[in-house]
Amino acid sequence: MSNIVAIVGRPNVGKSTLFNRLVESRQAIVEEMSGVTRDRIYGRATWSGYDFSVIDTGGYVKGSDDIFEDEIRKQVIIAIEEASVIVFVVDVTTGITDLDESVAELLRQTKKPIFIAANKVDNTQRVGLSSEFWGLGVGEVLDISATNGSGTGDLLDEIVKHFPNKALPEQEELPRFAIVGKPNVGKSSLVNALLGEERNIVTPISGTTRDAVDTRYNAFGFDFILIDTAGIRKKAKVHEDIEYYSVLRSVRTIESADVCIMLLDATEGIQKQDLSIFYICEKNHKGVVVLVNKWDLIEKDHRSMKEYEDKLRAQLAPFNDVPIIFTSALTKQRIHKALEEAMRVYENRIKKVATSKLNEVMQEIIELNPPPSVKGKYIRIKYAMQLPTHAPAFAFFCNLPQYIREDYKRFLENKLREHFDFEGVPVRIFFRKK
Repeated sequence: MSNIVAIVGRPNVGKSTLFNRLVESRQAIVEEMSGVTRDRIYGRATWSGYDFSVIDTGGYVKGSDDIFEDEIRKQVIIAIEEASVIVFVVDVTTGITDLDESVAELLRQTKKPIFIAANKVDNTQRVGLSSEFWGLGVGEVLDISATNGSGTGDLLDEIVKHFPNKALPEQEELPRFAIVGKPNVGKSSLVNALLGEERNIVTPISGTTRDAVDTRYNAFGFDFILIDTAGIRKKAKVHEDIEYYSVLRSVRTIESADVCIMLLDATEGIQKQDLSIFYICEKNHKGVVVLVNKWDLIEKDHRSMKEYEDKLRAQLAPFNDVPIIFTSALTKQRIHKALEEAMRVYENRIKKVATSKLNEVMQEIIELNPPPSVKGKYIRIKYAMQLPTHAPAFAFFCNLPQYIREDYKRFLENKLREHFDFEGVPVRIFFRKK
């Protein structure tokens, strides 16, 4: 089960401010990414040793009060289905409104942990105004101020008590592959192409969530778990075209995978929503194989594939060392090539480089291209080692780690990729004091 916290509530109660507070203000926070329809929708956080994702529903609801209600309803239903903990943000300066009542009515239908964050308790005069929200009957009420941060630590302490695991799910014995992408790129067609004719050789395995069934694929020399992904099952009450749904489903799927097979629509090219999902894969340190689907619909000549690939890599930069395969789920063109690449990327992700070999290669490179000096100080990198993490991470020990520039870090990453083949896998580099 992934650790996902969804922030819900009516507009203008401070959901996005709370999101920014949780994702940005703590030293322990690891990553956040640019969203699509507004600045941020997805963040990664750590609190008390627990890793988790934070999803913000703010900013999606536009239009009249009627549309507000309809959109909020959709998003709360999605949060109930997909998140592990729900934070319902309300405003102590306005008290309970009709829209708050509507949200509460939906939340009463779930057994998932819910916390009411009574926001805008910015001064002592407002303490105690939150007591009326207990009347909503959906969960514990905690006073917070998203603006100045008071109360948010207590809220996080309560949230993490409901997480089943300290780290986000990592690989099991068999490789775990997830097919991801925005709606209507052909995910279901690809799953059907892979599983359709070979149903006798796959075994359903109970999944990590209530409704998903992961599938063991054991054919043509492959043996892996295919993770049920967004779009395979459409919920009756939710239209899959709303982006919040797409991102939230993708987060859960990506977090439980080793390698993400990411589909793009060849006829549309890469779009902002595709990039959002790609960045989530990267920030979660997952392997990635990019499939350009519906290639059969493109008019092409002998240069088309190379030109398309070059343009795509430019858009995926800086993490563009990924396999790109042109495919058609409909005609089954190159779908087994996609599985071969996914397996190779999986091997790259679990690859361990011996410390002696690593230093033999990298020390020579560093001697020829030392880090540039800063303020007359020379940086000396003594040795390197691979860290015992699930995805490739390396520590370089040196005298002045704080002066290493981002471009030199990128240089070392490129050299690691060049010599040890980490295609399709994000590589992390840390500099530590010797």
